[in-house]
Parts: sequence; C-alpha cells; structure tokens
Amino acid sequence: MRRFDQDILVLATHNAGKVREIGDLVAPFGIGTLAAGDLSLAEPVEDGDSFAANAKIKALAIARASARPALADDSGLCVDALGGAPGIYSARWAGPAKDFALAMARVERELTAKGAVDEAARRAHFACALCLAWPDGHVEQFEGRVDGHLVFPPRGARGFGYDPIFVAEGEHETFGEMAPARKHAMSHRARAFARLVDGCFAARE
Repeated sequence: MRRFDQDILVLATHNAGKVREIGDLVAPFGIGTLAAGDLSLAEPVEDGDSFAANAKIKALAIARASARPALADDSGLCVDALGGAPGIYSARWAGPAKDFALAMARVERELTAKGAVDEAARRAHFACALCLAWPDGHVEQFEGRVDGHLVFPPRGARGFGYDPIFVAEGEHETFGEMAPARKHAMSHRARAFARLVDGCFAARE
C-alpha cells in the first residue's frame, strides 16, 4: 500500500460541504487541501456503476490534471424500501441547482407512496467510497457506511445533503442537528477515512 507523504492534497470535488468535512479530517496530519474548483479543474463525467467506481474516476482525473495526489469521495444515501435509491444518484436527485430540500422531499414522497411510514420501514444507510490517486495512475480505495433510519420533516441546519433526515443507529439527533465533531466520529466518511489513515497516512502520525 502506498503512503501519502506530501503536504497538500487535492480534493476532487466542488462540493463545499465535502471540502470542509474532509479538510477537517486531514488537518490533524498536517495536510493542507486544495479543491478542484480552486484549481479551475472541471468535474469529470461520473459514469461508474458504484460509489467506488465513481470515486476512482474523479480521483484519477483530478490527480492527472493537477499533477498532485488527489482524494475523491463518492457517497450517498441508500434507502432500503426504495431498493437502495437514490444511491449513486443521490446528488442527481437534488437537480442541477443541488437543491437537497427537493431531494429530501422526493425521498419522503416515494416512501409514502410505498406505504413506508414508520421507522422500521424507513431503514437507510449512508455509504462512502474514498479513492486516493496519484498522477502516475496508482490508486488506493477505502469504503465505509453508517446505518440508521430516516425522519421527516428534516431537522437541523448543520451538515449538508441528506443529513437533516438521517438518524444513525443508537442516536436521536439527525446528522443535520449534530455538532460536526460528533458526526465526524461516526459518519460513513469518517469510517472510510479511518481505513485510509491506517493504509496511507499512518506513517505521518
């Protein structure tokens, strides 16, 4: 497994929430971040059939374009009663304007149409795939997930995306209500990141 030994990591995303959250995760290792948008790099077409495939597409594209190691995250909400949807299409459900209020309303509407109206019927999980890629094409990949259920109406203005409707197992607050540090300790992204640390950042500790 290849170690990451540089001081700057390019984040292969234009999502401000992900930039902030991943930046917080890598900061303790003395790593600074640049987002693809900071470098005026376009987002590649994500046409993979899984979170891992899309993360790899993004990381490789940005690593080669920036000539620096790049980290990509592909993540989303998977709802049991909806056959795993929105899944890899989580961002697309928010439309061109990335309106997640619209996306959360769609999730509620489709669950209601299926008669999934109680907690047991609204089981879901967040999944995250991370890919760390180097300009020479080498990649390391890691995955994480957190299980829970959905609540409506959305609660909380913290986090981003579908966070205001997701309650992790054993919790009462949504990710949208949680303090960032608490969410970081248990989220799908944090779990994938812990595996990344063990594999690629451990030598920096």
